[in-house]
Amino acid sequence: MTMKNDLFDKPKLLIAEDEPSQRMLLKMLLENEGYHVFETDNGLDALNIYKDNPDIRLLVTDINMPLMDGFDLITRLRQEEIRYAYIIVLTSSYEKDTLIKALSIGADDFIVKPVLHQELKLRLEGAKRLLKLEGSEELIFSMATLSEYRSEETGLHLKRVEHYTKEIATYIATNMKEFNLSVATTNEIARVSPLHDIGKVAIPDNILHKPGPLDNNEFEIMKTHASIGGSLIKEIYDRTGHSFIKIAYEIAMYHHEKWDGSGYPAGLKGDSIPFPAQIFSIVDAYDALTSDRCYRKAMSHEDALKIIRDGNEKHFSPKIFEIFEANLDEIIKIKDKFKD
Repeated sequence: MTMKNDLFDKPKLLIAEDEPSQRMLLKMLLENEGYHVFETDNGLDALNIYKDNPDIRLLVTDINMPLMDGFDLITRLRQEEIRYAYIIVLTSSYEKDTLIKALSIGADDFIVKPVLHQELKLRLEGAKRLLKLEGSEELIFSMATLSEYRSEETGLHLKRVEHYTKEIATYIATNMKEFNLSVATTNEIARVSPLHDIGKVAIPDNILHKPGPLDNNEFEIMKTHASIGGSLIKEIYDRTGHSFIKIAYEIAMYHHEKWDGSGYPAGLKGDSIPFPAQIFSIVDAYDALTSDRCYRKAMSHEDALKIIRDGNEKHFSPKIFEIFEANLDEIIKIKDKFKD
């Protein structure tokens, strides 16, 4: 029988506060809320404790401390690119300039002394929600990278399609108000585009790495990567409800749909194809054509463009195609910048 160790189940939190009574009060409040609390009276010790304890993701810090003040502590944490910590600054109501400086160098939130128990509890609950979201992002983006390693596609494929997508989506958001595409949504579409082929983790190696054309049966198996990837991401969306994961689902599931309804997995036609997938499908096709694959060498920009133009109105949204053509100069710059 495995014994449960409560220490490993408690969220870890670090308090940096040089006033003993304030530090002890915070520790008592937080331990009663179920946190495993580390404490110190100076910023230098706080930095070392944080480095030595990788499970600490929450930090409550004062500003005026010996050896290293709160400003330097926050700066070091952000500059050294240690794992991300959610930093709450302790401040007095009259220290507005101090608060602004702390937020500008990387603090996430603040709480005014004297600390109210309920307020501290709620701010930490908000911090944990954000850290949980970050953890979900790290997991699914790691899975995206894994799928690229398995498929042995070009190393910078993910980076290129992300930038291609951002270029097209930004143009739409800036110049075509009829699409009602916000800048925030533009960023989300680009950010999740690397998840498009996550379903390839389930495709057998003999199909994924076949050096020649796939036969009909093999192609049917390969096509399942879209529905597999979509289903994987939808499970995450059903649990979290985060908008960016919904967009990731739409791209993974539907980026092989075609404008005339001849695509897969659902045979969607025209504007029934989710808009993020409409954007992504054309840049993914361009990158696939202009990159080396296990079954053929890369085409030139001109040859790839001819194929895409020939497929216009059959494979791609005519409006998205026009936008793609209008941004070819930037597309080429991205292609050259992220060469394999």
